[in-house]
Amino acid sequence: MRLRISILFLLLLFLFACGSVYQPPDLGNLYSELAQREDPYRNPIIVIPGILGSKLVDLESGAVVWGAFGLGHVNPNTKSGASLVALPMGEGKKFDELRDDVAPDGALDRVIFNFFGFPVQLNAYYNILRTLGVGGYRDKGLVEAGAVDYGDRHFTCFQFDYDWRRDIVEIAGKLDRFIEEKTRYVQEETEKRFGIKLDEVKFDIVTHSMGGLVARYYLRYGDVDLPDDGSLPELTWAGARRVDHLVMIAPPNGGALDALLNLINGFSPETLLPHYPAGVVGTMPAAYQLLPRSRHRPLLDNQGRPVPDIYDPGLWQSNGWGLADPKQDKVLNMLLPDIESPEKRLDIALDHQRKALLRAKQFNSALDIPAKPPNSLRLLLIAGDAEDTKKTGQFDSSGRIKIIETGPGDGTVLRSSALMDERLPDGLKTRLLSPIQWTQVLFVFSDHLGLTKEPAFADNVLYFLLESPRPG
Repeated sequence: MRLRISILFLLLLFLFACGSVYQPPDLGNLYSELAQREDPYRNPIIVIPGILGSKLVDLESGAVVWGAFGLGHVNPNTKSGASLVALPMGEGKKFDELRDDVAPDGALDRVIFNFFGFPVQLNAYYNILRTLGVGGYRDKGLVEAGAVDYGDRHFTCFQFDYDWRRDIVEIAGKLDRFIEEKTRYVQEETEKRFGIKLDEVKFDIVTHSMGGLVARYYLRYGDVDLPDDGSLPELTWAGARRVDHLVMIAPPNGGALDALLNLINGFSPETLLPHYPAGVVGTMPAAYQLLPRSRHRPLLDNQGRPVPDIYDPGLWQSNGWGLADPKQDKVLNMLLPDIESPEKRLDIALDHQRKALLRAKQFNSALDIPAKPPNSLRLLLIAGDAEDTKKTGQFDSSGRIKIIETGPGDGTVLRSSALMDERLPDGLKTRLLSPIQWTQVLFVFSDHLGLTKEPAFADNVLYFLLESPRPG
């Protein structure tokens, strides 16, 4: 009886403890003094959104290709809409030769769509920008849009918008030029405001999702392209000379199974938004660069054996995946209106898919080289590990993929992918093995975009950027 009473007492104590009110930190009081200090030597911030995170506009017509939806906006299931959303294809041409009139037009802090004539907003990167605002990093883009008034003190935070359909290596080259431009701007503003001439400017970068891959390639290789012969570029850490801190939020460093499914089945972003068919998604090189690594065994064949090379064009063609799916000829007919022959359209599509798969394999191999970063560069990872996330798929004799295993993650990116964990399931008793040497890792119990809403996210990012000791 005495034992039962003791157990009941402990249980009641546990329940009362679990029922206590969660009190988030007062970030204003914690960081106000640091945030309000006008320090000419504090690093400016660059925010890099992930895939789908930049507004895309057709320069010729002014139509919003991505970022606003509903009546009057681009529909990817029509001939005109599909040709705007998809990238051009050309047999025997490199990706940087395949261009259209679509261009980025600002990072999306919100996505707007019309529901029966009423505008609805989905917050995208607003929470990241709000957190940086608490820390005194004033976003120039929000000021110019009239969303926030910081007076005349808005030169410390920049949004890097980019065409997320294109090759990530190409995007990293644009980031290099963006940083050159913002370096000159910060130098001019610092001299005008403080009378100080800065010989160099170091940036801190905050990324979400695929934006982390853009930043990692830039840090390792600068604006150097992947060699045409399929080899890997020399790892020089060229971009690291301009960056002190990199904060990566939910990065798919090891890829994501959703990328494979989207390339095969097409993409539906929200229930009320249009479906983007596989024939459209398959034209985008960046989508292939988000594929998981074959060595992590993300895919099994119809015999239950691990697929040795998920980037093998023959695998995709034999299973009729993506651009190789005969059912996508309706889409290909819209994208290639001058090609009358279905066989010729398929040849062009297969050539495009082959180039995208091989370049994705080369790109990921370049990112996966283990290397010690410069001592001045510090890497913070913020990832989720509380949501069931697709881990392993298996395809049947018809090529259809069924998810047979999930793992901890943020619902989109596995914990192991964010960490770039090279341990296989039978080796999890060892400590983390990763080609990325993390300075600090924080796990937040939320989903892929919800991570940025958590007080723990804001608190730790601000500490890392404002208070944590820096080398030297």
